[in-house]
Amino acid sequence: MADAKNSKTPGGEQVDFKADPGLEATASGTGPAAINFEASEDVGGARSGATQQLRDEASKLKDQAAERARAFAGEGKDRATSALDEVARLMQSAAGDVDAKLGEEYGRYARSAADGIAGWAESLRGKEVDDLIEDASALVRKSPAIAVGTAAAVGFVLARLIKSGIDAASESSGRKSPETSDA
Repeated sequence: MADAKNSKTPGGEQVDFKADPGLEATASGTGPAAINFEASEDVGGARSGATQQLRDEASKLKDQAAERARAFAGEGKDRATSALDEVARLMQSAAGDVDAKLGEEYGRYARSAADGIAGWAESLRGKEVDDLIEDASALVRKSPAIAVGTAAAVGFVLARLIKSGIDAASESSGRKSPETSDA
């Protein structure tokens, strides 16, 4: 049991300390004063429940982001196929001029190119976005050099188109229209 302990303060006063016998620990650490540092099941259950809830919410957000990306890709695919159709029509209509100016052989090339573009547009139109992604992934795995070269070429063309659009916009904003010119 606890014995009273005497101690003196720096001022010389006597202080008695008596330990509470319920707080004494045995040498094995299993007495009443042994401390359990393990979390109770309630805390662990709440923690795992919160973790699961966070995982569920993250999964929902991931699914929403994937759906949005697919929707944007679908819209882009529709715009691209429409643009390809327009290019094919322009090439078909220009084939007659090519026949007249350069000869029928070159006109056939123009028609063949127009047919190829129209066929590619139709092929794109018939595929789902996920199928296009799978095809692109397979191409990259099969021929990484071709994929890098194609990406560089597409990037160059897009950069030129954007630059020409910016240049045209700055030129048109710099000019005065006849309606706004000074009289």
